[in-house]
Amino acid sequence: MRFVFVFLLLFVSTGFSQYRPCAEKVPMFPREFRAAWIACVWNIDWPSSPGLSSSIQKAELIKILDKAAQLKLNAVIFQVRPNSDAVYRSSLEPWSSWISGKMGKSPGYDPLQFCIEQAHARGLEVHAWFNPFRALPSESVQPSSSHVTKKHPLWIKNFKTYKWLNPANQAARQHTLKVMLDVVRRYDIDGLHIDDYFYPYPDVNKDGTQKQRFPDGLSDTQRRQHIDTFVQSMYQSVKQLKPHVRVGISPFGIWKPGVPAGIEAKLNAYSHIAADSRKWLQQGWCDYLSPQLYWRDAPKKQSFSSLLNWWRQQGTRPVWPGIATNRINSDVDPGRPASEITHQVSLSRSIGRNWVGHIHWSMKSLMTNRGGVNDLLSKKYYASPALVPPMPWLSQTAPGTPTAQAKLVGGNAVISWKPVPQASRYLVQARYGQHWYAMFAGSNKTLTVTLKGAPDAIAVTAANRFGNTSHAYVLDK
Repeated sequence: MRFVFVFLLLFVSTGFSQYRPCAEKVPMFPREFRAAWIACVWNIDWPSSPGLSSSIQKAELIKILDKAAQLKLNAVIFQVRPNSDAVYRSSLEPWSSWISGKMGKSPGYDPLQFCIEQAHARGLEVHAWFNPFRALPSESVQPSSSHVTKKHPLWIKNFKTYKWLNPANQAARQHTLKVMLDVVRRYDIDGLHIDDYFYPYPDVNKDGTQKQRFPDGLSDTQRRQHIDTFVQSMYQSVKQLKPHVRVGISPFGIWKPGVPAGIEAKLNAYSHIAADSRKWLQQGWCDYLSPQLYWRDAPKKQSFSSLLNWWRQQGTRPVWPGIATNRINSDVDPGRPASEITHQVSLSRSIGRNWVGHIHWSMKSLMTNRGGVNDLLSKKYYASPALVPPMPWLSQTAPGTPTAQAKLVGGNAVISWKPVPQASRYLVQARYGQHWYAMFAGSNKTLTVTLKGAPDAIAVTAANRFGNTSHAYVLDK
């Protein structure tokens, strides 16, 4: 009788799981880089104004991250160095005035650390965004005594309204690189991201000639050599320190005038801001390139599809275009509908080769659902979660396979699994009838997920910081 009692206990405990391991094949989890920029400069996206209390700043940032997660984005590009200042605790540069209201004044917490913790809890990557050489945007921003314009005035050049770190100055370049590597070393970021401000943009004449010249006495060729040296050093240094940290660059969207054929813009990155971004892509000095393709997909002038097609032919690394969601119904582009943005999302998935993705400029437009763009994205384009693409040029080693179990509770499936070393997130897929659906892509802190209804099969997969995935652990009824 005792034997029967023990047997019944074992049956109840093991039979509690209504799903059993099986060998069913599972389709690959959707892959796409879906991100948005969060700009601090001029308080474009966050915080809403400088000098707010830490509690208000945190609440505003949480709302942004909640919205990003709700839309099924998988990364945010968070600005941490607007103008040689810091949106994090730094011994190298002063606190940003865009955060605390006064340069050098602490906001009372560490915004970057808070962003990382909150974003990772929501399954979002954080790419720390740096302006490499902008020192001050205008005289309205008062520098602190520890700002580079005060400590190292010989590194600074004046141009239009800007004060600029001179890229030709080796010490200035080394300082910027030191600042970046300090963040890579001390913070658990997923990416390091720089924008298009290498040299400041000049005003240009109708024939494309510059109305102003940066006051360094150098030729355009010499300037490009200095920027090339910086970009190459940045990439190699980050990879030596933390290979999994993605290095992303977001240059101006036009490399040279008339390239590709039909492009009519006079302003270009190669001549005017010394950015040979095609070379960086070809040389593999970045893990992704995000040219700012902020124009409509028009047949003439700056066609989004023509530019994206050209960029994606220039190298083997991913090209994830910047998309101007903020231009929906804007003064810059009157009448632009939200459907233009979803059209460009579709084009980013169909044009060219390599892993797909895109970045919205900027998060503020998604926070306000500008022109109803969120409704369109959620209904069709972001209906399911996606995993950030892998980096096979760095690593193809996959994490171990998680062991999972599932049971029905109140008519819903509760899935849990054991943690796997080196896993940065876990993926859950479910089959209802004949079709598999991507259901969840969350951080390594989440080990339990509840799905509505009773799927016919469930799969749990682990992914690491390089985006490599394990074999799926599959359960069915």
